Amino acid sequence: MSSYDPRDLIPHRPPFLLVDRIDALEPGVSGSGTFAVRADLAILAGHFPDNPVLPGVYQVEAIAQLGAAVVLSDPRYRGSLPLFGGIDRARFRRVVRPGDQLELTIEMTSLSARAGKGQGHARVAGELCAEVSLFFIIAPAGA
Repeated sequence: MSSYDPRDLIPHRPPFLLVDRIDALEPGVSGSGTFAVRADLAILAGHFPDNPVLPGVYQVEAIAQLGAAVVLSDPRYRGSLPLFGGIDRARFRRVVRPGDQLELTIEMTSLSARAGKGQGHARVAGELCAEVSLFFIIAPAGA
């Protein structure tokens, strides 16, 4: 199985790059990838110092970054920038801690020249931790 480096597809960079590897990619349609929750993540130092938990918003962002890779890998959207337009029906089912590896998936449910929607999931060892419906707009890069 070949994998993709997300830095080749999306503009995010550490410390805000929340996808380590993209394992499957169907441009404009779907993708899967992973993010290793490292103990040295700066956000974990304060959330919570004696009981570190990866915030749900970071899980949603990781799913969204994978979605951006799915969109930007489609030749129709090169030179564009997918931006959040809305987060719908986000649900968190399990605590995510340092040492966990998030298994990310997203499927585009609609995609046009100006906007799109996607349904994403994050799991740890196959157990669902987050699910979300995302709405995004597609802007010109640098806008």
